Amino acid sequence: MGDLAADTAVTLIDGPDDQGRSRARALVHSDWEIWGPEGGYVAAIALRAAGAVSPFVRPASFFCHYLSVAAFAPVELTVTPLRSGRTVLSQRVEMTQEGRPVLDAMVWSVGQVEGLTHEDTAPPEVPDPEDLLSPRELWPDQAARFPFWGNFDQRPIDYVAVWPPDGPLPPTWRCWVRCPSGQAAAFDDPWVDAARTLVLLDVMSWPAGGRPHAHADPPFIAPSLDLYTSFQHAGAPTDWILLDGHAPVAADGLLSWNGRLWSRSRQLIASGGGQAVFRHT
Repeated sequence: MGDLAADTAVTLIDGPDDQGRSRARALVHSDWEIWGPEGGYVAAIALRAAGAVSPFVRPASFFCHYLSVAAFAPVELTVTPLRSGRTVLSQRVEMTQEGRPVLDAMVWSVGQVEGLTHEDTAPPEVPDPEDLLSPRELWPDQAARFPFWGNFDQRPIDYVAVWPPDGPLPPTWRCWVRCPSGQAAAFDDPWVDAARTLVLLDVMSWPAGGRPHAHADPPFIAPSLDLYTSFQHAGAPTDWILLDGHAPVAADGLLSWNGRLWSRSRQLIASGGGQAVFRHT
């Protein structure tokens, strides 16, 4: 089982230089493996690097391109400021591994800002997690396929008793998750809490996008090309988080997906999406 705060931590090496760039190191841990390191976990390390040198308390948005699959080994990060204002900062984060580009990200962070307020959201109608069974209770004879899922307690919603299913399923996937007992329900550091958001958003792409095709046992996987996230109420106190994923279109070799994270009280924590490209297994 991984420790999200520790496993996304970065160590500053030097900087800022005369162009404002800072350099950092981090270690990619194998507890977060799905087809290699889960993309959102790698993105979370980049986000933590931005937070390590930002003067502001929280990120507003994050966008990245996944350039190659990281190994479970140290990575190097370069953080470059692109625009700085009294209450906002734009940064670029470049992640490499032994000189090989792994990820390139853009991050906006913000300070204390006054503004207008409204909220018009439509959370899905789903059962409370306490009324649902865990994967171990649903499938006692099956072990988790990837170490990643050992990092969260889960309460599946759109589950099928026998897999693969008999026919196509809707391209939606919903599941309650929480950090295991003994770990924080929310993190005091908004940057760490936002890192968890990236981890959870990114993981929704294939569980949603693969459901219409799982009955045919297709010879494909769909690694993510990118990830976009806007943070609405990151850091909202909640034990369970609802993963609400939808993959509306798969065509021309690409899988388009979007996702939302909801608190147990149905407050929107974050939203995002991305594109994935199909690869033969």
